[in-house]
Amino acid sequence: MRADVVVVGSANADLVVSVARRPGPGETVLGSDTEVLPGGKGANTAVAAAKLGARVSLLAAVGHDSYGRMLVDSLESAGIDTASIRHLERPTGVAYIFLTPDGENSILVSPGANSALSPADVRIAGGKVLVASLEVPLPTIEHAVALAAEQGIRVVVNVSPPAELSPQTLAVLDPVVVNEHEAAELLGPDSDPRRLLDLGPRSAVVTLGARGVLVIEPDGVQEIPSPQVAAVDTTGAGDAFTGALAARLAEGVDLATAARFAVRVAAVSVTRRGAQPSYPTADEIPG
Repeated sequence: MRADVVVVGSANADLVVSVARRPGPGETVLGSDTEVLPGGKGANTAVAAAKLGARVSLLAAVGHDSYGRMLVDSLESAGIDTASIRHLERPTGVAYIFLTPDGENSILVSPGANSALSPADVRIAGGKVLVASLEVPLPTIEHAVALAAEQGIRVVVNVSPPAELSPQTLAVLDPVVVNEHEAAELLGPDSDPRRLLDLGPRSAVVTLGARGVLVIEPDGVQEIPSPQVAAVDTTGAGDAFTGALAARLAEGVDLATAARFAVRVAAVSVTRRGAQPSYPTADEIPG
């Protein structure tokens, strides 16, 4: 399959426990039974785009274990090309997710095989959009970005978790995607997120949770509100947004139009439990 959206990023098993409140230091809190769900920022982004009709391939790494098999099965059931997934002698990455009644979560990630994905594993052969996130080694992401840029592929990077990208990488991002907390880490806590373009990217999108997003381009800034919904689980909502954004950009729409659609996709996702299982198809998105 020739993909329109090429995703480079992590694949994790999400171990989700619902708790009445997060434990404090030295405290034990009882929670629900553990749910095991497919996740990881890369895999989530790929599934979000594929469920919206995009042709997607994923470059990621998993181990030779039951979690790895679960993840590959989930990806293939979503129609994603998994030929570029590396099967390594490391455990599959695991995310330990604590979910509170307000739908918010705290997450601890054990990267496992994700941390062994290397630049030598990267092959980019066509596509319209490359989308990447930073739960895999930074040199691997920067190599993938360089290869994509050489081929004229539009590059979208979700700088999550925050990291210092090289000027060469920043210069080809269109857009860089961050949430408001990540923007503060990159710019400083008192800086206006509109200054993200000062770092070098061609455009930027700042997600604001339930408030929507900021689309920042050289000719101005647009604030796009989010539909108001009752959140059940916010896990993976940012990945739903990024996957939907990439899918629409691959169709050739402008950044603001893609962001308006992606905001609606993310809003639907938070009304359902889990990350990948919560992602809607195109016909489930309100107009």
